[in-house]
Amino acid sequence: MPRPPSDAEFGELVHATWPSLYRTAYLLLGDRAEAEDLVQTALAKTYASWSRVRTVEAAPAYARTVLVNTAGSWFRKRGWRNERPTGELPEHVAPAADPADRPTLVAALARLAPRQRAVVVLRYYDDLSVAQVAAALGCSEGTVKSQTSDALARLRVLLGDAVVPHTSGAHRD
Repeated sequence: MPRPPSDAEFGELVHATWPSLYRTAYLLLGDRAEAEDLVQTALAKTYASWSRVRTVEAAPAYARTVLVNTAGSWFRKRGWRNERPTGELPEHVAPAADPADRPTLVAALARLAPRQRAVVVLRYYDDLSVAQVAAALGCSEGTVKSQTSDALARLRVLLGDAVVPHTSGAHRD
């Protein structure tokens, strides 16, 4: 049985995975400060169960799973509304000048349900397979596929078919 990773190896994990964990957290939450909080919380939880991590190679996936599960628990909290105070209310929502702009995509992701957002981010940003996403979210592969389909349909409504084209049925697993 392999030995658990050391504290020094945890430090190396933090330095190596912080950027990717932060990007994933930002895409899930849409706010820089909350993304930093989420990554810090996920890494603290990872360290608290560090003795259960079997190998250093498994640690990044473990930390990502903790991050996604922590985000999910934040979404379930009654007070979570992902709303920001503003000085004035907008007159109307103006169409984005360029639908390919990153802020437009992040705003559209923020309008997805939390599970759909997690599936899209893990599948298409973190480039995980259906099986890996299912393992990270603790659900079936069928749930990942249906959530992905529903999320992409919603993104097509929000962003248009030109930005989120329909596929010819080819899936990558």
